[in-house]
Amino acid sequence: MFLNRQFCLSCKILRGRSCGISEKFRRYGGESLSRLKRITTWHSGVIKRNYHKAKVEMSQFPVENIRNFSIIAHVDHGKSTLADRLLEITGVISKDDENKQVLDKLQVEKERGITVKAQTASMVYQLDGKKYLLNLIDTPGHVDFNYEVSRSLSACQGVILLVDANQGVQAQTVANFYLAFESDLPVIPVLNKIDLKNAQPEQVAQQMEKLFEISPDQILKISAKNGTGCEDLLQAIVHRIPPPCSDPSKPFKALLFDSWFTKYRGAVANIAVIDGSVKKGDKVVSSFRKKSYEVQELGIMHPNETVTHELYAGQVGYIITGMKTAKEAQVGDTLYLDKHPVEALPGFRPAKPMVFAGVFPTNQSQYRNLQSAIEQLTLNDSSVSVNRDSSAALGQGWRLGFLGLLHMDVFSQRLEQEHDASVIMTSPNVPYKVKVSGAKSIKQYGGEEVIVLNPSQLPDPVNITEYLEPMVVGTVITPTQYAGEITRLCLVQ
Repeated sequence: MFLNRQFCLSCKILRGRSCGISEKFRRYGGESLSRLKRITTWHSGVIKRNYHKAKVEMSQFPVENIRNFSIIAHVDHGKSTLADRLLEITGVISKDDENKQVLDKLQVEKERGITVKAQTASMVYQLDGKKYLLNLIDTPGHVDFNYEVSRSLSACQGVILLVDANQGVQAQTVANFYLAFESDLPVIPVLNKIDLKNAQPEQVAQQMEKLFEISPDQILKISAKNGTGCEDLLQAIVHRIPPPCSDPSKPFKALLFDSWFTKYRGAVANIAVIDGSVKKGDKVVSSFRKKSYEVQELGIMHPNETVTHELYAGQVGYIITGMKTAKEAQVGDTLYLDKHPVEALPGFRPAKPMVFAGVFPTNQSQYRNLQSAIEQLTLNDSSVSVNRDSSAALGQGWRLGFLGLLHMDVFSQRLEQEHDASVIMTSPNVPYKVKVSGAKSIKQYGGEEVIVLNPSQLPDPVNITEYLEPMVVGTVITPTQYAGEITRLCLVQ
């Protein structure tokens, strides 16, 4: 009866009503959980995983019927809402008022209303009598999570550039466009929120033409909230984005572009299959660690983990291989079949942290627990740099590097919410460089230039010949009427 109560409690928490599993449990005389899984299916309110049968047979999608794409935009331009509508139209989720920000799975994302982690979801879309597999990657919009966007684009063959018809082109719109441009990815320009009273679709379209040389005729106009124009967008994805350049006949090769850690299953890796195929029971090798693993489970995000029998060339999914530590699932790694080595993929350009802060446990007895929590979170967010640190007042801890202040704040919040870690975080600062003189100082610090992350590490001022601080080269994009005021502000500051 304990299992019976647990199921009902889960359903009530998620939907506020029972799913009837308790009645089925009584009907079969309290049989085992495995028996119950064979005779019933979780309803839409409970986190779904198909244990006995895959919902989607992946072999029915040849490479030419696969489209891998990402949604890029400035923060709050409607990426998550658009993802919800696309999932509804393709039947992945039901049309329900409670289906809001389905791909924003972290507690911090729901509380703040922003996307922090890129998430994937696979959809099946039928057009002109053919079934297409559409793999969507929803990306963050804030500049502090720009590394998530660059990683996601590596698994895509095209992007949707989403612009708010009310706000117009903003900073991350420009930054994300050039990320896609540098990757030579086709861009589908889309104006969102055309239903708003103050929307100015024609003016914003002119902005996009001037900044990105995008013809207004190519721009789709939609309302992600109401679903207006979303069907046309799905057709544009099929027609405008090319299929992946993958070869099913070649040996298996996959890019590990994201990963996260679970307590009982170890590291779960998101992979983009470049060539060949992989199935449960295969032995795969990490190009980074040269270590062999057996595939224990694989599947697609639909939108939650859905087990499949196999993943084929061009497809995006997840794989569980029994990696026991967070460090084993190296983002940017290449996976291949044992005894069938392949040339490693180039991986990712490492992120460059700009803000540093010390993180210490409130009680030194919690040092090991905090270490494990940081390792697991940095697996999920590889843009964070980690170095050991110590303080006379706070004891042993770490010096963490972040891409910005929001990034730091979100990481601290995730430590508390996901790992129940109580931490002390020092005031953030930026790295400095100093140049030292004297043979003794140069030998002590290993060179003339010394990077200083902590004021306590500053060399003796007597030996310092020059201090260097970080500088930013920024581009300001503004309407002509504000150029004079902005120029004066820059000169004053």
